Amino acid sequence: MNKPLSPAILETSIQRHGTHEVLNQALPASGFNAFDGDAVLRATIAREAPWAAGRCAALGALAGDENVQELARLANRHTPELKTHDRFGHRIDWVEFHPSWHALMSLAWKHEVPNLCWRTHEAGGHIARAVLSYLWNQVEHGTACPTGMAYASFAGFAAEPALAVWAEKSKGTEYEFSRREVGDKPSVVIGYAMTEKQGGSDLRETQTTARFSHSDDYHGATAHWYELTGHKWFCSVPQSDGFFTLAKVNGGVTCFFLPRTLPDGNFNRFFVQRLKDKAGNKSNASSEVEFAGTLAIRVGEEGRGIREILSHSHLTRLDFAVGSAGLMRQALTLALRHTTTRKAFGTPIAARPMMANVLADMAVEVEAATLMALRVARATDRMKTDEQEKLLARVATPAAKYFNCSRAPAIANEALQCHGGNGFIEENPMARIYREAPLNSVWEGTANMMCMDVRRAMLKDLRTVDALFAELNPLKGRDRRFDALLGATERLVHAAVGDEFLARPMTESVARALQAADLMRYSSPEVVDAFLATRCPDAAGAWGSMFGTLGLGLDNAAANRIVERAGVLR
Repeated sequence: MNKPLSPAILETSIQRHGTHEVLNQALPASGFNAFDGDAVLRATIAREAPWAAGRCAALGALAGDENVQELARLANRHTPELKTHDRFGHRIDWVEFHPSWHALMSLAWKHEVPNLCWRTHEAGGHIARAVLSYLWNQVEHGTACPTGMAYASFAGFAAEPALAVWAEKSKGTEYEFSRREVGDKPSVVIGYAMTEKQGGSDLRETQTTARFSHSDDYHGATAHWYELTGHKWFCSVPQSDGFFTLAKVNGGVTCFFLPRTLPDGNFNRFFVQRLKDKAGNKSNASSEVEFAGTLAIRVGEEGRGIREILSHSHLTRLDFAVGSAGLMRQALTLALRHTTTRKAFGTPIAARPMMANVLADMAVEVEAATLMALRVARATDRMKTDEQEKLLARVATPAAKYFNCSRAPAIANEALQCHGGNGFIEENPMARIYREAPLNSVWEGTANMMCMDVRRAMLKDLRTVDALFAELNPLKGRDRRFDALLGATERLVHAAVGDEFLARPMTESVARALQAADLMRYSSPEVVDAFLATRCPDAAGAWGSMFGTLGLGLDNAAANRIVERAGVLR
């Protein structure tokens, strides 16, 4: 028979369990609307595309929905699995996903993240779609890869009559995970398979070859089919319904579109060799693939493949600039939530003057990145009717892609610092953001490639330089600090045109000047002053290498107003 516990033991047990009470932990960042609470996004949509406000608010609610946040966690916890064969031994080359991935994809397609601009007849379609992408990048990053590729693919479909059925299906809003033929599907998911082991980003080194097979009717248009042979080192979203790819025809790099399922219902010869074990972006499948007698439709003329694919590149680069800004916004939101709801030394962490400096500095950087990305989206809306906007986009797009994607890791690192050790565990979304942050800077062209493209655009057509300064010069004379930045940018542009060595400092200066211009047009006095005081040549604020080094000329009260402007959780 068990003896009753002594009073002393009972007292010890009570005391022990008393220490289990959880005190002073931060509240989760949930129950908010990432659009309604974002002053920059609201103002942009009110100014450029008021018809899209309801759509943006509906998607913004998902970013703060704890159930959707759990889907994002699960999709990254239970990663894709390659199935090369079925249980009977048949080759299937398919990828299995956790149900959370499909739930997220369904939400993204339902909310028109991949295709709003192609579906609407309203003005400002690209900027409205950019805001949706910005918001989606605060929901889940892996699914932002297929949404971005579906967005860019429409340019290729629209230019090739044989792919009209794909153009139409790419506007669908009902996601379906299946291998049905395109004509039977409500919408499609699109992948890209460009780079190879030996060439990387230098697509001229493509070794995959293509041999003409036949011409035939394809959904009411004539398609020219070729057989492809070769390997691709990076193929994103290998479970897609179709892929844009490159292969050489008689030595000339040519663009092709490869359906996974052929018109007769048979599966194309598309062999997935393995899935990449990536540092981040875990929910999304990336792969190596082999073509062996694989059928694909020629897009454009033989030997003009790189030029053809560049029509997509503008859109993918825009989406990466937007996506990295969205990731930075999510990191800032998490940092603000943690520091405002957790105490240290008797006050909320955010109330400490040093932390106010850090948060305000981050908020300035995020707003600048956001406005620059949205400026490129506005230029994209106007490219077909305004030569000035078209010329500006040629330099502003790679500049924004370079700068935003390169700055994202710095913001992610500082946001993690705001969390301390709590941010470095996988249960916290901050850990996922930290691993994701560098990715966009290497996809669709590394930093050096983007700077090279800015310089190449200027060398090819000096009117792009005129367009750039036509964008910036109207603000000249408003603030001597901006004038100093503008002068430095002019000198670097003219020097870099003649010397590739200066391409990166020139591109950074172009990006900072574009950011400063739109902040001066649209932001608050405190944000503008903080930016100009710290990010311009010979700035009096003596900005350091790290965030939180806003110097003289900005006081604690001004920093608090900047932080208040940046908050989405009230």
